[in-house]
Amino acid sequence: MIKRTLYFGNPAYLKTLNEQLVITYPTEIINGQPLPEQSKQLPIEDIGVVILDHQQITISQALIAKLLANNVALITCDNSHHPTGLLLNLDGNTLQSAKFQAQIEASLPLKKQLWQQTVTAKISNQAKVLESKGTGAKNLRNWSMEVKSGDADNHEAMAAVYYWKNLFEIFPEFKRERFGEPPNNLLNYGYAILRAVVARAIVGSGLLPTLGIFHKNQYNAYCLADDLMEPYRPFVDKTVWTIVRQNGRYLELTPNMKKELLNIPAQDVLINGEKSPLMIAVQKTTSSVVKCFEGKQRKILYPEFV
Repeated sequence: MIKRTLYFGNPAYLKTLNEQLVITYPTEIINGQPLPEQSKQLPIEDIGVVILDHQQITISQALIAKLLANNVALITCDNSHHPTGLLLNLDGNTLQSAKFQAQIEASLPLKKQLWQQTVTAKISNQAKVLESKGTGAKNLRNWSMEVKSGDADNHEAMAAVYYWKNLFEIFPEFKRERFGEPPNNLLNYGYAILRAVVARAIVGSGLLPTLGIFHKNQYNAYCLADDLMEPYRPFVDKTVWTIVRQNGRYLELTPNMKKELLNIPAQDVLINGEKSPLMIAVQKTTSSVVKCFEGKQRKILYPEFV
């Protein structure tokens, strides 16, 4: 079952009762009279991601504990409404220590092979994005088939130059930079949601998100998430491209834009020959990585566009 992504952008008090998330909104005053207090409940077991995007949200410690115990990814946002923090469960799998050991002992040749698969899948999906909007991507198709172990020739970077130059027609000088001009803001928001979904699945599969197969930044607590999300990034890019096409250059992050980006975990992808919601596909990806580390299979399952 696909888990729900919940977004809170207004003042609210969040607590738990009987394994439910209880949402209470502040009492409104109309013509000097207080309105009845509004509240609703949702089963915690149905939730996958929670995004807190208002400075006047209060959340109880009991609720935080239950959300994390149910492997919910809890994202907090800063004053500019961009995700700034992520809380995850520390004990997401019953065989966690054994899976940790297999991950730690993974050989360098294995990691290079897994990174080769990752880059190949990413470039293939980037080609599909460009082709879906009528832009030629034969070079990306060729590069995706030429990726060597460990991406020794850096085909990922070669593909990125062509991809970003041709993705947004109305921004011919666009550069993908975290603090760059729009639509970088939309990409950042979408990638933050994706990163949380991937990190949640990694923990649920019993792996350490800190130990990557390629990314090794000592200051990055989510190196493996940053590795495994690479082939999923084009799904965010396609959503952002649609938003740009609908809104032109007016790209301040609006509630409607956030709504579209929040739907990314529920959009359909093709994985292992079957149609699946992206969030479920990510779980299949992380489960396949565990099997690769354990020597039970040699290929990571990655998504394609339907």
